[in-house]
Amino acid sequence: MRCLFTFLVLLVFTSLSAQTAAEEKPEKNLVPNGSFENYRKKSSDVRKAVPWRQIETIDFYQQPLDNDTTVQKGAYEGYCYTGFRFRKKYKEFLQVKLVEPLHRGTVYDFSMHIKLAFWSTASLRSFGAVFTKAGYRGLKDAIKSNMVDTLWDKGGLYKGFQWFEVRGFYKADGGEKYITIGNFSPEIKKDMLRINPLKFLQVREAYYFVDDIKLVKAKQFEEKVEVQIVGPTFQQLMDSVLAVREDIKVGEKVELKHIFFESGRYHLLPESNAELNKLARYLLKHPHLQIQINGHSDSGGLKIKNQKMSELRAREVFEYLIKKGVQNKMYFKGFGASQPIADNETDDGRAKNRRVEFEIVRK
Repeated sequence: MRCLFTFLVLLVFTSLSAQTAAEEKPEKNLVPNGSFENYRKKSSDVRKAVPWRQIETIDFYQQPLDNDTTVQKGAYEGYCYTGFRFRKKYKEFLQVKLVEPLHRGTVYDFSMHIKLAFWSTASLRSFGAVFTKAGYRGLKDAIKSNMVDTLWDKGGLYKGFQWFEVRGFYKADGGEKYITIGNFSPEIKKDMLRINPLKFLQVREAYYFVDDIKLVKAKQFEEKVEVQIVGPTFQQLMDSVLAVREDIKVGEKVELKHIFFESGRYHLLPESNAELNKLARYLLKHPHLQIQINGHSDSGGLKIKNQKMSELRAREVFEYLIKKGVQNKMYFKGFGASQPIADNETDDGRAKNRRVEFEIVRK
């Protein structure tokens, strides 16, 4: 009887796991903020699109260019996108730390959308990605086995100034933490093709818009391995994702109960990770939700300082979620002491007023 009970428990948890897997969305994108939709503030500096970093100067756009008259102007999806400039002795790269290190032997599906800018006089023969453990430091890191690259012999990467997908598969060595986007040809001049060969006096420039960068596990290459399933406890299944009402409406707010900061500062303490990881998993399960992270303070101290501190704390949560792979459109805002939920005359009331919450902006 005892053996039968154990079997039934495993069966129940296996079924729960299978049901959970069936309800899950597509594989998590390991490129944080892959669509560039989340940013600290409007700016042409791509570093505001946390946590991306540039090598040379990558342009950052939050709306279509005014002089772009092409059919597919603006971003591939959403509003934000980036721009790379290439000339005969100049090229640019964009780099980000992945959500998690890559696993040895696992095959990953890489893709991005690119579009040649309407003012370009040349196109590239190759444009792709390099995966490294410590970040891209030069051509010595552009090893063929660590790349997903394109190579077009005729006409270059050019499709009538329209968006198109660059895609390939990458088998990881293991431990790669960074992805770098760009052209990795030893001589960029030889990799550039004139769009109009008759205009040989024009300065050659290839300018590409880039959007929607993704890296996910390639399911078609996953090995089927028979393993014994040891089910999690029921409480673990329930606690792995933040509990939010299914019928929550736009405008409603959810307080995050276990968020901790250094006293008088905005840096998150490690004790906050469990709650924020639950929120990250909730948003990954609901990718169409748009939220705003709201920071609040008590009324002690200077009003302007409280407002700034509440904004920085909200921003810290916002950036933590991005680095965890959340791709939802998010905003952040500080309200200072303007929206108390308790009496600021007591220690307990002030503690309740120092809070972080998220608000549903769109479902």
